[in-house]
Amino acid sequence: MEELPVPHNIKISNITCDSFKISWEMDSKSKERITHYFIDLNKKENKNSNKFKHKDVPTKLVAKAVPLPMTVRGHWFLSPRTEYTVAVQTASKQVDGDYMVSEWSEIIEFCTADYSKVHLTQLLEKAEVIAGRMLKFSVFYRNQHKEYFDYIREQHGNALQPSVKDNSGSHGSPISGKLEGIFFSCNTEFNTGKPPQDSPYGRYQFEIAAEKLFNPNTNLYFGDFYCMYTAYHYVILVLAPAGSPGDEFCKQRLPQLNLQDNKFLTCTEEDGVMVYHHAQDVILEVIYTNPVDISLGTVSEITGHQLMSLSTANAKKDPSCKTCNISVGR
Repeated sequence: MEELPVPHNIKISNITCDSFKISWEMDSKSKERITHYFIDLNKKENKNSNKFKHKDVPTKLVAKAVPLPMTVRGHWFLSPRTEYTVAVQTASKQVDGDYMVSEWSEIIEFCTADYSKVHLTQLLEKAEVIAGRMLKFSVFYRNQHKEYFDYIREQHGNALQPSVKDNSGSHGSPISGKLEGIFFSCNTEFNTGKPPQDSPYGRYQFEIAAEKLFNPNTNLYFGDFYCMYTAYHYVILVLAPAGSPGDEFCKQRLPQLNLQDNKFLTCTEEDGVMVYHHAQDVILEVIYTNPVDISLGTVSEITGHQLMSLSTANAKKDPSCKTCNISVGR
């Protein structure tokens, strides 16, 4: 019996964080005998990855021969921002139930996409559920070592410089490894209403009045919601001066929040004075996308401890937490 045509010139398109479209070409010879396609999908191995897949676990999708391109969705738990390899063969189902198959095609590599605004909105809605009541605050702060602030004064003319966000948080977050900004905190101690005196990032604290970074000329975006195998949950927000490069980046990728009416961070005017509130029951990490002159605030030594266990640098999100995961990839 004549061999089945081998797929070639494979093309992957319409890639999202949990789906893709696949198409290919085949010789017309024996094409009418094709009843099914076999698609073999694997995470691309690298030397640091864990080989979690047992050799006997099937990776093949058996799909009926449908017009191409064919959408692949839901058959695997595809992860966002992950490299995969894919190969295809054609098959003909026989009367005894077995399949006659072609040779495998060449192997193609592709990478899934970040979370879309739709996915981030799902995360946002989950974060809103646990944000808690709002507490008043007056300053943003950033903790670092003394050497850091000395370097800023000597090498950058007093201006804190944006840097690329690390890979902490949700694996599909579109800001990880891409958005440039400066991390600030604003959470206050419940009993004092002031910034905490403990920090994992250094014993020197830069404080700046909230209105210097957050005002009607600033846009506010939701960036992420995650936890790190603890009871604490973190929300990442982005503050971007209107029209800045950071603002343009976020406008295309992140849900925008109303400055005066949201569950996490608000800026309202009362009797001609700007008043600021933050959510009580989540830890807010605020990214400001422009340089900040430290002469606009103060730098002083904190009296508390350096609690390294609270650091979120490159922290991995708990994929099993029902509070902060959505149904697409992790």
